[in-house]
Amino acid sequence: MDALLDQLGLSELLRLKPRQILSQVLNFALILGTAFMMWKGLSVATDSPSPIVVVLSGSMEPAFQRGDLLFLWNRNLGMNQYAGPPIVNSSQFPGTQVGEIVVYNIVGKDIPIVHRVVRKHKGLRTPFNLLTKGDNNHADDTELYARNQYYLDREKEVIGSVVGYIPFVGYVTILLSEHPWLKSAMLGIMGLLVILQRE
Repeated sequence: MDALLDQLGLSELLRLKPRQILSQVLNFALILGTAFMMWKGLSVATDSPSPIVVVLSGSMEPAFQRGDLLFLWNRNLGMNQYAGPPIVNSSQFPGTQVGEIVVYNIVGKDIPIVHRVVRKHKGLRTPFNLLTKGDNNHADDTELYARNQYYLDREKEVIGSVVGYIPFVGYVTILLSEHPWLKSAMLGIMGLLVILQRE
């Protein structure tokens, strides 16, 4: 058994005392807890349940490629070229604009969709509604929406507007979702590195 652990480079585990192992496990839990708190802090700051998303398909090419990491904002502040012009008077801000790129979820589907707003309207008794379409798609998204739904409800279904992106960084996420065993292997390796690290 010792020879096998030596070959795998894990012989350090046998030399650690229980108190050291507990300390390293707590360090690992602290790292995971900090990452979770940062994610929740971003969610509160952006008013979005998912402030960072990865483009999973080519429907928005050439604007965004598969694997691009998108940053979202859901406070209708018109921060840049993706979310619209800067606001001079916030009381006159008209909300989401045609041409703005939004990310939305459909009821019953867990995958966020990144598409451009091609039409908007608000009736007297209806909520603010949007019609979206992928830049690389021939038709609008009515086929993607829930049954008998022709528009998105801006308040309930839109996660946020795109305010920035980093190209191709999200491919790691795509690999982890397409190959679930990689996620387990990566977490195991990270856990071992934290436990084996000397202080």
